[in-house]
Amino acid sequence: MAEKQAKTIDAGAAVAVSDPGKVRNVVLVGPSGAGKTTLAEALLVASGTLTRAGSVVDGTTVCDHDPAAVRQQRSVGLAVAPVKHGDVKINLIDTPGYADFVGELRAGLRAADAALFVVCAGEGVDPATVALWEECAAVGMPRAVVIARLDHPRADVEGEIAACQEAFGAGVLPLYLPAGGGRQGLIGLITQRFFDYSAGHPPVLGEPDPADLERLTGARNELIEGIIAESEDETLMDRYLAGEDIPEDTLITDLETAVARGSFHPVIPVCAATGVGLAEVLDGIARAFPSPLEHAVPEVTSPDGVPRPRLAADPAGPLAAEVVRTAADSYVGRVSLVRVFSGTLRPERPVHVSGHGLAERGHADHDTDERVAHVYSPLGQTLREVPFCVAGDLCALTKIGSAETGDTVSYPDDPLLMRPWRMPEPLLPVAVVAKTRSDEDALARNLSRLVAGDPTLRLERNAETGQLVLWCMGEAHADVVLSRLRAGGADVETQEVRIPLRSTFGGKASGHGRHVKQSGGHGQYAVCDIEVEPLERGAGFEFVDRVVGGAVPHQFIPSVEKGVRAQLEKGLVDGHPVVDVRVTLFDGKAHSVDSSDAAFQTAGALALKDAATKTRMVLLEPLDEVTITLPDEHLGTVLGDLSSRRGRVLGTESAEGGQTVVRAEVPATGLLRYAIDLRSLTSGSATFTRRHVRYDPMPENVAAAAH
Repeated sequence: MAEKQAKTIDAGAAVAVSDPGKVRNVVLVGPSGAGKTTLAEALLVASGTLTRAGSVVDGTTVCDHDPAAVRQQRSVGLAVAPVKHGDVKINLIDTPGYADFVGELRAGLRAADAALFVVCAGEGVDPATVALWEECAAVGMPRAVVIARLDHPRADVEGEIAACQEAFGAGVLPLYLPAGGGRQGLIGLITQRFFDYSAGHPPVLGEPDPADLERLTGARNELIEGIIAESEDETLMDRYLAGEDIPEDTLITDLETAVARGSFHPVIPVCAATGVGLAEVLDGIARAFPSPLEHAVPEVTSPDGVPRPRLAADPAGPLAAEVVRTAADSYVGRVSLVRVFSGTLRPERPVHVSGHGLAERGHADHDTDERVAHVYSPLGQTLREVPFCVAGDLCALTKIGSAETGDTVSYPDDPLLMRPWRMPEPLLPVAVVAKTRSDEDALARNLSRLVAGDPTLRLERNAETGQLVLWCMGEAHADVVLSRLRAGGADVETQEVRIPLRSTFGGKASGHGRHVKQSGGHGQYAVCDIEVEPLERGAGFEFVDRVVGGAVPHQFIPSVEKGVRAQLEKGLVDGHPVVDVRVTLFDGKAHSVDSSDAAFQTAGALALKDAATKTRMVLLEPLDEVTITLPDEHLGTVLGDLSSRRGRVLGTESAEGGQTVVRAEVPATGLLRYAIDLRSLTSGSATFTRRHVRYDPMPENVAAAAH
């Protein structure tokens, strides 16, 4: 596959950009199947970066080079594809549209200064895309909309524009609309010129059909009114309403200003197959989207948390860059995709790599010095060496062994730290085991590499069940993780995830422990009597000494407690630890010669086992509190499903945008596949979080099945 891609890439060396004002970082956002990767491929061809386009189906696109992406026929990771348009370098950041890979999407948002929302003509706008639009709006990120796949059998551009306006708001208006009468091209609503694509890209300017102008009059008036409403010239609306023709240059300037500040969102129809709209997309990005000079740099501190002055996208400033993605290449090793926010990153220089704040994800805090040998401009998986990377640009570094996704790269004489962006919580557990002993070493090596590159993957070794559990975002994410483990030489199998249970006493019970042995002239003698009673949930373990008359010598009382504690941890029912009990030692016997610490430990354990035979043992299961945010129309379905999982609803409350927030307590055994099931129940429109709250008794019929 790499060979097929290499044949299509222009062999010319990448040119480093020295002016941040000539850089545009644009993230492609949209649902899976909308055509983001195909659009990026077409823009690469239109800009002359590629000589011919690859195919998603054939696995030959620049951005979908991962074997898992080829197998799943969708993007599974972030990829960068730089193109030149005039004197502007546009870094197209292609991101996955499937919910399992939202971590890669968030990394793309961090690296970008603007977002291009790609929706498929005739498919509508899904709730996940709406939520992402609102997330971008909350931080003021400039956005535009591309209606892709005009050759779709059900393509309905005007219907899709209406759907976008309903989903995203009234600030979404078309700049171009398809020509009628079978003509292949677009009509500019401001210029009223026809962009003829009948011979492919680039378009030929022509005159529109008078019928088209009449048909598009309403759309043009609405666009002009929308632009004027955003204008800083307060007299413009009065002049327009008075019948004055507003100059095109004035409208275009105000339009570009409104787009850059994130208050106006142009729509451009595009067909990657025929080239329609590609020139307009490139021109719109270069002219209307902001440069890094207009984008605030994330706050920085020193590695020990001391605030530092706010930085700007200044090539001469302190170096502050961030690793937005970490990947492994079979030839060059670890590859770190880096967004430079301040300063200039140069080869043959030492750098400081700092990572803090992700310890709960398995990323220990670290500060190390590394040496940058080379700086590359990435084009998918192809790395083209450049002499430097200035503030605002993206580059790739290789063999920076300590670098993990989310780390800050700065210079050792002035180390800096950026707070990592918000990571989604992985909620699907997958237990894995190496097939053979030789696979165990490969598994350990590959897991550390995968965790370093994927903050949405959490690794957990469960001390009670002994299982190695990978917490993933969903089935597709788990499939990618497992395939990468196997590709790295670790042959692994999956197991059913075991939930760590507890047990406790159902009532009071007395126990007698007698350990008497004679062997080789040395005896062991210890007798103890205990009473066990249950405590309230979460109380833990209490040991009470009520021995009178020295029946158990004082020095052996801690031995009894030690033996009881050890047996509680080992468990009495199927090996489940025993919790929330009070054990009272009230009697016993000792021998002046043969009693010992070990003997009384054994007697204490035997007494606990004896007490367990005289009362009912209760199995306890972990209970989690889940918080679910979902559209109102799915509320009944989700509540019914929670009931089937033995969940107890604590309350519901309304949220913005026709959403409802549900809080419920659900046994952890009912949440093993909830990440998958909730997505299925709500068509991917719901999200949830979970946290452990306590252990509760398991119903007897369920407990009987668990034995």
